Amino acid sequence: MKSKLLSFVALAGLAAGPAMADYSGLPRTFLWNPDYNQMIDTSQFAKEGPYTIGFSNASQADLWLVTFFHGVQWAADRNRDKLARFIVTDANSDPTKQVSDIQDLLNQDIDLLLVNPATADALDPILRRTMRSGVPVVTAARRVESDDSFVSFVTASDTALARMSATWMAETLGGEGRVVLLPGLAGASPAEMRLNAAREVFAQFPGIEIVDTQYTSWSPANGKQIMSAIIQREGADTIDGVWADSGLQGSGSVEAFLNAGVASSDIPPHTGGDLNRMYKLALEHGFPFAGIDYTPSIGISAVGLALDVLEGASVPKRLDVNFQVVISEGDETESIKADVMLADYVAVDRPDDFIMGHGMGPDYDPKTFSVDLPN
Repeated sequence: MKSKLLSFVALAGLAAGPAMADYSGLPRTFLWNPDYNQMIDTSQFAKEGPYTIGFSNASQADLWLVTFFHGVQWAADRNRDKLARFIVTDANSDPTKQVSDIQDLLNQDIDLLLVNPATADALDPILRRTMRSGVPVVTAARRVESDDSFVSFVTASDTALARMSATWMAETLGGEGRVVLLPGLAGASPAEMRLNAAREVFAQFPGIEIVDTQYTSWSPANGKQIMSAIIQREGADTIDGVWADSGLQGSGSVEAFLNAGVASSDIPPHTGGDLNRMYKLALEHGFPFAGIDYTPSIGISAVGLALDVLEGASVPKRLDVNFQVVISEGDETESIKADVMLADYVAVDRPDDFIMGHGMGPDYDPKTFSVDLPN
């Protein structure tokens, strides 16, 4: 029988879509991971379809989450022949509400729970109870703390993203400089894992000083407001780099420097992918830039994996979805090379709020997206 692991990582690499076709090998997060990726026997969950899947979403609080949610719906629509019902709830970033949402889904006799957890700790107990009840759980984008709380976790590797972007920053600065860290949402596993991995890298460079660390909730407005306050306090010319774990808040940081009267040539190096406006700002103003998208096509891969669980196929405990490394011209470093250069990646004909790596094909438009879910 064909290796399920190879088929999964191939799917993960393809799911990112045409805009991410420059690197098409096995996801490097899979190749580089020092631990074995356990294959899970899901024969105990196998049953005849069509299936009822419950999807408990953390929220649609930012543009990335909206695109991720669209990907989940898009994949459900494309697999509607296998689905009797696809029931969606939204916790509006409230973990207490999400626990209640999950209990409501379980009361509707779902065959599998797909969940994007609001926070890593609050969802652990309910997901462990769900697994013990015999309902398999697949987590996507954000994980929970305990491995026994889910069958499989679908990710693009927050640690790899952060290590690569932080290494690029440290090497761009020659190992010396004052850096601001702008992580995403406090308590959300992607933000915490990325921040810890970035700190791990910067600790290897004694000449790097962390000026400040501020959570931004992955908001452009928050990124701008927070960086404006840091610039006012520290002075723009004393900040040598800004490490943002996404272009959502990274774009706000760039705008803060521009609003402070900083010339394009003096904007410090920035990191942060996902948001098309971040790529546009980097191209227009020419500051050193490295972007790595945490591809929202994770949602597409998660639906496919969930169906495989219900069909009893062996699945990886962690499914890595591929990402691309995007770097401005002339700004590659010794350790971090580009899969695609900034000028070749930015979507100049797409809106500023367009999220890259969505995986839904060239006709995807978040403003007109609509599907009729099986119900």
